[in-house]
Amino acid sequence: MEKVLLLYLIFINLLAFLLMGADKHKARRGRWRVRESTLLLSAAFGGSAGAVAGMLLFRHKTRHLKFVLGLPAILLLQLILAGYLLKEGIL
Repeated sequence: MEKVLLLYLIFINLLAFLLMGADKHKARRGRWRVRESTLLLSAAFGGSAGAVAGMLLFRHKTRHLKFVLGLPAILLLQLILAGYLLKEGIL
């Protein structure tokens, strides 16, 4: 179970990171964009660390409050939840 969770978290964080990079790349070239809802959902489903890293590394969505405030808030909530689950022995 723990191995599956770890693999999922690696996958979703890498996906969120790559989505931020792809969206920035496409934005610079005036091409199709990744929907903001897709970027936020990838963070909400466990990829918040990857999304925050992508936002900072690619300097993408840094002028949008829903990303600047929202992504770190999602990450914080996920860390609190993980801490609680670990403390309770659920994870």
